[in-house]
Amino acid sequence: MDMPKTLLEAVKHFANPDNCREYLVARRWPNGVTCPECGSESVYFDSSRNGWECKTRHPKRKFTLKTGTIFEDSPLGLDKWLPTVWMIANCKNGVSSWEIHRAIGVTQKTAWFMLQRIRLAMQDEHGGTIDGDVEVDETYIGGKARNMHHKKRKAKITARGALGKAAVQGLLARNTERGHSTVRLSVVPDIKQRTLQGTVRDNVLPGGNVYTDALPSYDGLSEDYVHQVIDHAEKYVDGQVHTNGLENFWSLLKRALKGTYVSVEPFHLFRYLDEQAFRFNNRKDMNDADRFSAVICGIVGRRLTYKDLIAALESRATA
Repeated sequence: MDMPKTLLEAVKHFANPDNCREYLVARRWPNGVTCPECGSESVYFDSSRNGWECKTRHPKRKFTLKTGTIFEDSPLGLDKWLPTVWMIANCKNGVSSWEIHRAIGVTQKTAWFMLQRIRLAMQDEHGGTIDGDVEVDETYIGGKARNMHHKKRKAKITARGALGKAAVQGLLARNTERGHSTVRLSVVPDIKQRTLQGTVRDNVLPGGNVYTDALPSYDGLSEDYVHQVIDHAEKYVDGQVHTNGLENFWSLLKRALKGTYVSVEPFHLFRYLDEQAFRFNNRKDMNDADRFSAVICGIVGRRLTYKDLIAALESRATA
């Protein structure tokens, strides 16, 4: 059976429960269905409940496609989940919970929870260190003072500059084996030397070329790297010495955050970074169907409950 190549084809294809099952089984259990609880291959399919049962006696013998995935315990069918995964995996500037709410007929709150769970499947494990040419830069994410209500502005904006905003550090590897640049992102508590240089040393192989701007926090990297600096007060490019790749990525990231999501709480920001990094890192060597498949391959073993999702918000409210 031909796999869907567009969103319209995906909506039609996954409206059939058999197609959903065939697609997910091929990616979750390519060597045959096994019990998520004990790993046994001795299972049988129960068509009456569209699930399986393990022949070995133990608790939680019965399981479905959703068991042990980001979809677990969701009352929504896969005919709603899978098109939503397709949309967030392939929309360049992201897709808001309000768009999902209108498109698939769920509440905005449910759509928001769905998107947060899908972002969990888009997380990259960042295996290994980066070699070669690496750009390093940081930016601040937060609302503009002129767009805030005067009461909120008075409470949040107590000084000039980036106070009250979240700092994000990025590392962009140029000319990777995949034929294009890739990024790694992290929310950092501050832009002090020990913080920014710690991220570089944890991710970049010693001896590589590291390009940064003239921020003093990067002074000292030359001990382990070929550290070259571009002073933006003088110029933005000097041959290969620049951070333009990351500057372009920051533009793309902020376009999504400000244009699509409008408002993102700092304690959820890392999820939106994972989402944008996934699409950026898979932009050239994957088509829409491949990106969708890559997200589906990341759904297993990642669980996010609504209680855990809003825990940070509740702890902040009671502090």
